[in-house]
Amino acid sequence: MNLLESAGFSRSNPYYVVQQGKIASLTLMKDAERLDLLKEIGGTRVYEERRRESLKIMHETGNKRKQIIEVVKYLDERLKELDEEKEDLRKYQQLDRQRKSLEYTIYDKELQDARQKLAKVEEERDKVSDKSTTMYNTVLESEEKCKVLDKDSKRLSKELQVLSKEKVAVESRSTEAIKRKTQLELDCRDLKERISRSSRVKNDAAKQLEFVKREILESTNEIEVIKPSYDALKMQENEMTKGIMEREKKLSILYQKQGRATQFPSKAARDKWLQKEIDELERVLSSNQLQEQKLQDEFDNLNAQLRDIDDFIKSRKANLSALESNINQSNDGFITSKGQRDKLQDERKVLWERENELSSEIEKLTSEVVKAEKNLDHATPGDIRRGLTSVRRICDQYRIEGVFGSLIELLECDERFFTAVEVTAGNSLFHVVVDSDETATKIIRHLNASKGGRVTFIPLNKVRPPHVTCPQNDDVVPLVKKLKFQDNYSKAFSQVFGRTVVCRNLDVAARVARTDGLDCITLEGDQVSKKGGMTGGFYDYRRSKLKFMNIIKQNTRVINMKKKELEEVRLQLQDIDQKITEKITEQQKIDADRAHHRSEVEQLRQDIADANKQKRSTSTALEKKEKLLSNVRTQIEQLNASVAQKQAEMGTDLVDHLNPEERVLLTRLNPEIKEMKEKLMECRSKLMEIETKKLELETNLSTNLLRRQQELVDIMSSADDEMLSAEAESNQKEMDEAKSLVDEATEELKRVSASMNNITKKLKEIKIEDDRLQKLRVDYEKRLQEEAEELEQLISNKNMLLARQEEYSKKIRDLGPLSSDAFDTYRRKGAKELHKMLHKCNEQLQQFSHVNKKALDQYVNFTEQREELQKRQAELDAGDEKIKELIEVLDQRKDESIERTFKGVARNFREVFSELVQGGHGFLVMMKKKDGDNGDDDMDEDGPRTADTEGRVEKYIGVKVSFTGQGETQSMKQLSGGQKTVVALALIFAIQRCDPAPFYLFDEIDAALDPQYRTAVGNMIRRLADQANTQFITTTFRPELVKVADKIYGVTHHKRVSRVNVVSKDEAIQFIERDQTTNADQ
Repeated sequence: MNLLESAGFSRSNPYYVVQQGKIASLTLMKDAERLDLLKEIGGTRVYEERRRESLKIMHETGNKRKQIIEVVKYLDERLKELDEEKEDLRKYQQLDRQRKSLEYTIYDKELQDARQKLAKVEEERDKVSDKSTTMYNTVLESEEKCKVLDKDSKRLSKELQVLSKEKVAVESRSTEAIKRKTQLELDCRDLKERISRSSRVKNDAAKQLEFVKREILESTNEIEVIKPSYDALKMQENEMTKGIMEREKKLSILYQKQGRATQFPSKAARDKWLQKEIDELERVLSSNQLQEQKLQDEFDNLNAQLRDIDDFIKSRKANLSALESNINQSNDGFITSKGQRDKLQDERKVLWERENELSSEIEKLTSEVVKAEKNLDHATPGDIRRGLTSVRRICDQYRIEGVFGSLIELLECDERFFTAVEVTAGNSLFHVVVDSDETATKIIRHLNASKGGRVTFIPLNKVRPPHVTCPQNDDVVPLVKKLKFQDNYSKAFSQVFGRTVVCRNLDVAARVARTDGLDCITLEGDQVSKKGGMTGGFYDYRRSKLKFMNIIKQNTRVINMKKKELEEVRLQLQDIDQKITEKITEQQKIDADRAHHRSEVEQLRQDIADANKQKRSTSTALEKKEKLLSNVRTQIEQLNASVAQKQAEMGTDLVDHLNPEERVLLTRLNPEIKEMKEKLMECRSKLMEIETKKLELETNLSTNLLRRQQELVDIMSSADDEMLSAEAESNQKEMDEAKSLVDEATEELKRVSASMNNITKKLKEIKIEDDRLQKLRVDYEKRLQEEAEELEQLISNKNMLLARQEEYSKKIRDLGPLSSDAFDTYRRKGAKELHKMLHKCNEQLQQFSHVNKKALDQYVNFTEQREELQKRQAELDAGDEKIKELIEVLDQRKDESIERTFKGVARNFREVFSELVQGGHGFLVMMKKKDGDNGDDDMDEDGPRTADTEGRVEKYIGVKVSFTGQGETQSMKQLSGGQKTVVALALIFAIQRCDPAPFYLFDEIDAALDPQYRTAVGNMIRRLADQANTQFITTTFRPELVKVADKIYGVTHHKRVSRVNVVSKDEAIQFIERDQTTNADQ
């Protein structure tokens, strides 16, 4: 819509596209509807919508004003009541101050007593702590003795691990060797089966070849037996056919001679006709002789081709035998070279894999470790980084057990959750997980002594993770469930991550935090607290601590050892590469020769097969040519006889009867012809039977037996057996080598297992000694536990006194601000007397339980509310006046818009109507009725008019026209159908002139017009198109619009398909005339 408006169209003008029905609706439009049309064109709908909105706002404002008046009235009543309650409140406040002073004195005495008892508990705890320290030093001495054993145990364990890896490697080599051995056994078995199968195939082919050869021989012999009979019958058929034709020719000549007298009027006429017949026969004879010569040449060429084909087949078979011998020799050399190359390539493959593995691992691990360590150092706060380093050093130095590492070292998770985990945990990722608070205490003591930074510990024995109920929703998942860690660390991770859930998006997070009281986070790191706070924004994943730690944990391995191994591998590769290159060069040469020979063999076999096929085809063609040649020669003999007979007849007398000899001959020829035809039929029947059998034998021989013989010969001549045998021999050698590798791996596995057993035995001995020392240490620790329990009891008492101290401090704080005399008024009185005075004061306060303790606050609050509401009421009153002014302005603008639109349309209507109706005139009439009138209408044409200021005006548009220019004007009801259409079109053109557009679309607007008006409409459209540079697209069945059009399209309908084509003006007018003629006839 916006695009059309930018092109010059108006949203409120409905007459850019004028349908045929729209013109009819205009002719029937009422005056009030015509006014609505002008309103739509003038855009007054916006004014009406604004007026309705303003009235709605006025109604809402009136309701609010009523509510404000009611609330103000209630506040006035409530302020009167609060004024009466202020005196009782003053008395209550005086007693309340006395109560607070008594309670303060009591609480202060209790607080001083708790502080004194707390000092005594601290003194006793110091004594127990000193005793525990002495016993702890004794335990440390026993631990030092265990360190040496532990060191030896770890050394042996490392050796055992190395042997275990070596054992795994040996087992892997053994497994690979066994797999290779098994695979080679399967390959050998497969090759043997293939050799056996090939042998069986060749044996079967040999048997089938013998059978096929016997069938070929039988078929050939049977053909040789049949051929003499076939040739004799064929010759007999030709002779009998020739004899019948000669006799029929003689018979025809006699009949013709007998009728010559009736056929020709004179001898000269007969001779002329005979000469013409002789010339025609000689022309046909000449053509047949040429054909005979051509067939003879083709017959000779086919014989020559058969000889050439036989020579070609013989030479190709000799070449095939030589090539097969060369292929067998190449196969032996190729198999030998392949075995040597495969062995070297296997060795190189292993070395390549190791080289690539070592190179990539060294390069990748080195760069990633350096980069990750640097990035992690930058991302970790300095005190924490220094503290973690100190913890590692202290644990190694003092052999402290039970330190599992920081959370970031202990957890693993999918990279998608890195941001959520880091944002949730923050610096808690560097909290160190320990087994107990005692372990943490030990490390902290050393940290303080060495000033080694700050570290937060998570003792697993003290952690009490929260119990959280997570909503069952696909959009929500507990964060801790997406972390991977050992089960014994679950408490620590639940403590940090247990209260947080991961949500699909921020909206889900806000909803879950509000309804389930959980801390929520998205994968992007946006947080929503259960208290309502939201934190988020960009998080730089490139500085992810989890990512850096993940890289460090995975890549801090044996780089130096791999570098040394890499050098050795590369030296071995250089030597093997040189050897493999030599073998590959040799093998490529052999393979190229072999492939070339095989290609030549296949080509020779194909050439031989094609030659045999060509030979059979040439033999068939030769027989056909021979038969055709025989037929042509017979025709030539018959033509010569006819020519001789007609030449003999020329010059003889023209007679109407035969001589006695000719009559005898005529009598004898008919029985002879009949008898010879019967014999010919019998001969042809025998010939057909023999020919069918001969054809079956020849077809079976050429298309089946000979082709099958060649296929079987090709199978038997295949050199695959020699190649398979050589390959089987090579595989057998490889299998023997694989067996040797299996035996070597087995021996190596036995050696490694024996070494592992010895180390395991030593570890058991160390374990026994360590257990003895551990038992001794347990005894000391038991005594330390007893001291710890006593210390814990003292700590419990201390905590109880601290809680009591905090309780009374809180009660004093809860009393709020006190007067200056409240601190010393009752200080010298005893606790019993103070409690008695407090009881009496509370009883007096109960008498004022009905007092509104918030009377003063409510009085001030209600006063402020009343003032605010009164202010709001004044604002609403002012707004109501503004809205009324706006409505008045909108009504005025609406009337002005209607007036302006009416003037423009009326003026254009007057001009357009004058152009369409020569000598006629028409105008629009604005008829209105003011409020209070009894129905008298004021008629106002399109001249100047004064604005109505006394009330709203009801208006409607009338039409007055005169088609003759004389007499009175007429209204729409008085016009004919065609005249109404002219008025409707004039109104449409008037509207369009008020709001012009780049183009218009008219659908048969001239359908109901009289011819003179159609011409006027066409001229007007032509004029508007030229003057305003406007495009008009119209559909019509009338010639008037066609004559003024620039371009014409004809629409045709054929076989349910409509087509649009550009047509000339003459073609269009002819089409319209034909259509009008057809309609007139109907």
